[in-house]
Amino acid sequence: MDGKWKPPISISISISIFLSLTTIFLSIPLSLSTPPLQYQTLLLTSLPNPQTLSWPEALPEPEPETTTPLSVTLHHVDNLSPPLNSTPESLFRLRLRRDAVRVKALSTIAAVTQSNVSARPRTDFSSSIISGLAQGSGEYFTRLGIGTPAKYVYMVLDTGSDVVWIQCSPCRKCYTQADPVFDPKRSTSFLGVSCASPLCRRLDSPGCNNHRKCLYQVSYGDGSFTVGEFSTETLTFRRTKVDNVALGCGHDNEGLFVGAAGLLGLGRGKLSFPTQAGNRFGRKFSYCLVDRSASSKPSSMVFGESAVSKNAVFTPLLTNPKLDTFYYLGLSGISVGGTRVPGISESLFKLDAVGNGGVIVDSGTSVTRLTRPAYVALRDAFRAGASNLKRAPDFSLFDTCFDLSGKTEVKVPTVVLHFGGADVSLPASNYLIPVDSNGKFCFAFAGTMSGLSIIGNIQQQGFRVVFDLASNRVGFAPRGCA
Repeated sequence: MDGKWKPPISISISISIFLSLTTIFLSIPLSLSTPPLQYQTLLLTSLPNPQTLSWPEALPEPEPETTTPLSVTLHHVDNLSPPLNSTPESLFRLRLRRDAVRVKALSTIAAVTQSNVSARPRTDFSSSIISGLAQGSGEYFTRLGIGTPAKYVYMVLDTGSDVVWIQCSPCRKCYTQADPVFDPKRSTSFLGVSCASPLCRRLDSPGCNNHRKCLYQVSYGDGSFTVGEFSTETLTFRRTKVDNVALGCGHDNEGLFVGAAGLLGLGRGKLSFPTQAGNRFGRKFSYCLVDRSASSKPSSMVFGESAVSKNAVFTPLLTNPKLDTFYYLGLSGISVGGTRVPGISESLFKLDAVGNGGVIVDSGTSVTRLTRPAYVALRDAFRAGASNLKRAPDFSLFDTCFDLSGKTEVKVPTVVLHFGGADVSLPASNYLIPVDSNGKFCFAFAGTMSGLSIIGNIQQQGFRVVFDLASNRVGFAPRGCA
């Protein structure tokens, strides 16, 4: 015995195990700690000023029908007929008012379709020819030639409606448009559709005149309406002619849109332009909408094989059995700062068997609307990640705004939309946007009490959005406007 006490072996082992467990326990919080939020830089810009339109009136002679891709330039509706003495702020407020009207109309279409169609009153709208002109309008337009010889007019492009629609003379009642009203008598390619034609029967509520020619009529809940002949006509896109396009030729159009001559319906329905011209262009088209506050480049739309971007990520198109117009996608979740937002699940966006719910992508809606529970969860996650930014009072429909005056750039949490098979990472300028000229920026999402969620064009800016109907999918290609 050396006089020193030695613990029994069992005690020594116990102390050793305790110290090891303590070391492991102390290290656990470090290994399971929440990863740091991911941020990206937002370069601060101002609200855009209206741009001067410059389309050449004298265009080259159109080429005969070929399978070559078709491309057109798009411009925002603010540039077509801005009110006198308008400012960037007043135009933006007007855009938000149009947006509210459109969202209500799209939600109403979806809701009415879910009910018993046979019980729908005749005075309600006909979904096959509901014009985006009365839905707060589409937000983008282009210049097309109508008839032979081609008369060029401004046409709104709208993924939320189907039928191609123009004002025609003689006008019993027409709204003001930027170009002379189209006169079908001066076109050698204009042809009325007979009442017995299968084309006429594609309308929800076809009519028939004394000459056995097909008529369309549409009445809207706000008292506006359009009435006219259903016909076929040649459309010219730059140098590309497309013959025998079915369109509504409206002679009595009240309470609708000011500026454009009509509308090119780009929906999924049987009378939309992509469906009618599908064989010619491979049932593929895409558009790229530029951020007007940061770029002077025009937006564009392409039909044909070249519409499909090589770097696009794709998600399957879903089908609403009750409504064939809208482009439905599956949204499974949203990430903020690199982390999935708790409380945002696929069930919040599910399109059920009777047409309730769902998520659509729409060119004519500006601000993305999410079902209220999803929006609140997203908003709260973004507020938490942007807690270093100075808050500002609410603005219009936006309840999360910041005072960024005096700054040129800020760091904001990343936002990613998780579609089925496609993660779409949004640029910062697609979700934190200027709302005045004094440095106020707002989080550009909103909640809706409707079951329908809508991915709007602010969130689509800078992406080439590909509608590949041949493969039943929609794609998103970042930096796709080059």
